[in-house]
Amino acid sequence: MFEEQKSPAQSASSLGEFKLIDELTKSFEIQQKSSVKGIGDDAAILEPAHEQILISTDLLIEGVHFNLGYMPLKHLGYKAVTVNLSDICAMNAIPTQITLGIAVSNRFTLEALKEFYAGVETACKAYGVDLVGGDTTSSTKGMMISVTAIGSVEKGKACRRDGAKEGDLIVVSGDLGAAYLGFQILERERKVFEVNEQHQPDLDLYAYLVERQLKPEARKDVVELLKQLEVNPSSMIDISDGLASEIKHLCKESALGCKIYEDKIPIDPTVVRTAEEFKLDPSLCALSGGEDYELLFSIPQEDYPKIKANPNLSVIGHFTGPNTGCYLVGRDDSMAEITAQGWDSFRE
Repeated sequence: MFEEQKSPAQSASSLGEFKLIDELTKSFEIQQKSSVKGIGDDAAILEPAHEQILISTDLLIEGVHFNLGYMPLKHLGYKAVTVNLSDICAMNAIPTQITLGIAVSNRFTLEALKEFYAGVETACKAYGVDLVGGDTTSSTKGMMISVTAIGSVEKGKACRRDGAKEGDLIVVSGDLGAAYLGFQILERERKVFEVNEQHQPDLDLYAYLVERQLKPEARKDVVELLKQLEVNPSSMIDISDGLASEIKHLCKESALGCKIYEDKIPIDPTVVRTAEEFKLDPSLCALSGGEDYELLFSIPQEDYPKIKANPNLSVIGHFTGPNTGCYLVGRDDSMAEITAQGWDSFRE
């Protein structure tokens, strides 16, 4: 976890836009050879080698995607970067640069923005990416963040959603459901605090869950691992909206069905214990919770020996023929059609 820092408040608007940008980005350093010119001109200059370039953009809106009642600004800066890098990793590519645009109301001081950018810088250093541009502007309400992530991959190695073949194994990295339960913990504590401002939450028992919600990681390490293992996934997606939603995306784009086995879904013991506390089904948390940012991908069956001993990867099912539907095979061998119940920003 990041530590909170207290500093005297100073108005961000007192600096003006350009001095503010200089102040917030002065400690960022270029790490990528392909970054010829970063912040400080009208546009960044990138000069990649003989590779394909991938670009992805996401918006994060206060009150929709994050709640500053329990989301520290440094964590928010880190998360804003990593959730976007995850989209690049989900194409079997390595992230290289980002641009960052933010709009903030006058309630955000210079020190508050420095905290946010400190999180951004921490993420950039951790993943070896360069901040090469962006924008800052004022907002009449709250905070809005736009991050564009750029990555590169060897020609022909980019992994799309539409490449799965019948019989391919379905693999997931890490474990699922923790971020959703971290959100439930934070929401519960927020509601208690609103009633009693003297309440101090004890989150020690839930540290793993809360960290998975506040400080998610992009699985760049899995992309590098697959390259070392000489495994080329046939399709891939990151789990931002829940396992059920993402597997249905892969099935739709690849025009196939699937079978997912409930007892094969990787779930941390803390998730099981906390789900029971909230009277929730741990499997449902894994299927529909979202924000895990693990990688879900398919591989040919002949590649199974290359991954079977790796503790970071779990085979949870396989793709079936066209028009066969998406099904969850229960622990009692029952079959239930998978329905997407994950995060949807347009759903009320």
